Amino acid sequence: MLEFLGSINAWLYWIFSIAYAVTIVSIVGVIISENRNPVKSLAWVTVLLLLPVVGIVLYLFFGRSIKTRMISRRNRRRLKRHHQTLSVKSSIQALSPESVGSIRLSRSLTSTAFYPGNHVDIFTDGKTKFDRLEADLRAARRYINIQYYIFADDATGRRISDILKERAREGVTVRVIYDHVGSLSTSRRFFREMEEAGIEVHPFFKVTFPPFGTRINWRNHRKICIIDGTVGYIGGMNVADRYIDGGKKFTMWRDNHARIEGPAVASLQYSFAIDWSFMGQELITDPLPRPVSFDDGVGVQLLSSGPTAQWPNIAFQFIRVIAAAKHRVYLYTPYFLPTEALLKALQTAALAGVDVRVLMPRRSDSMMLNEASRSYVSECLRSGIKFYLYTAGMMHAKTLIVDDEYVSVGSTNFDFRSFEHNFEANIQIYSREVNAHMAEIFRDDLSSCVRILPSQWNRRPIHKKAIQSVLRLLSPIL
Repeated sequence: MLEFLGSINAWLYWIFSIAYAVTIVSIVGVIISENRNPVKSLAWVTVLLLLPVVGIVLYLFFGRSIKTRMISRRNRRRLKRHHQTLSVKSSIQALSPESVGSIRLSRSLTSTAFYPGNHVDIFTDGKTKFDRLEADLRAARRYINIQYYIFADDATGRRISDILKERAREGVTVRVIYDHVGSLSTSRRFFREMEEAGIEVHPFFKVTFPPFGTRINWRNHRKICIIDGTVGYIGGMNVADRYIDGGKKFTMWRDNHARIEGPAVASLQYSFAIDWSFMGQELITDPLPRPVSFDDGVGVQLLSSGPTAQWPNIAFQFIRVIAAAKHRVYLYTPYFLPTEALLKALQTAALAGVDVRVLMPRRSDSMMLNEASRSYVSECLRSGIKFYLYTAGMMHAKTLIVDDEYVSVGSTNFDFRSFEHNFEANIQIYSREVNAHMAEIFRDDLSSCVRILPSQWNRRPIHKKAIQSVLRLLSPIL
């Protein structure tokens, strides 16, 4: 009897082993046939081979491609007719040839308009930003469209929620989009109370098991708010206490967020309307008042990207502006996991004599991403790129400052996930004044940093180098 059971077990072992091997080979075949970035394909093959069973689960949840439209062609045409743009030829002609080329690239990628005559305020701390946002929300008279990756049920989240509920009870139309994965720790009751107050609340790509488990990899990372079509917010801050006080892990939280008044608010409304339609909701055609155009205002162009787009829009734009840089490239990012093209663009700029500086946190909110980011430092240092580690708290800003006229502020981290998997949005500001202001802020932040020197970096412990090298293999899928 024991021999018979042993024989059965042996047969079952071989059957499962063969089935597993066939599954792995089949998945590898699918990965190769998709003609993805070779680096990303190799990363997935590595995971599948090094992590039996777990690798398959990870691929099913995080490795699949998404093929769908954000909005129908008919509804996109309706939105474009509703968001009539101003004539901008004369404003573009006043900019540098490099800026004109960047504007044309963004327009080619997403048909996004360039809007001159805007007033832009940049917030570098959460308290100032939320104080201003709360005041603007209380002043809303017609509608509020608000979208955040994280909407936490804490003091900050409840303050914003209470204002939104009060405005809804006063007859203001309030719509809320939150990312289901990003806000997974927020109780359903928190959002249900908003709904009971008359607010339209919807999670983006709600994850349910098992049918939609693969949605967990596609996250709406945008942070956008539009108030009455006249005021807009966009940047890196979510709705949570830690963006004000640093939370439990950090003494403070450093971030960048923008407030816009002027014609460019229409582009934020357009982006929100597409996401709203994607969730199966009625097309938003809120009235857009004739915008106030500031005589001394700045040019703004929104650039969004996501896994449903034909191209990696923001990555393409960053490659172009970095490649065209003549004097300086200043980059804020919490995680530094660049695509091969972006890495080469930064290295090429530095080797050509451009002052390339990267500012990232000494300790981030993700140990794995923190160590994976370090794996790129050595080759960057060899090309002349300067790295600075922020020591005062968590550096969460996502900002690119190039030469004397270009600034990008938004939700996009300098990593594979933001460029390829997340739905992101950045505003591009074309202004010498704003550029000079942001460059000054960047240089001030350097006083709270330690610079990575090649001689010191090369002497880091061997086990650190090993961990960073292994995590680098996984960087395209982190």
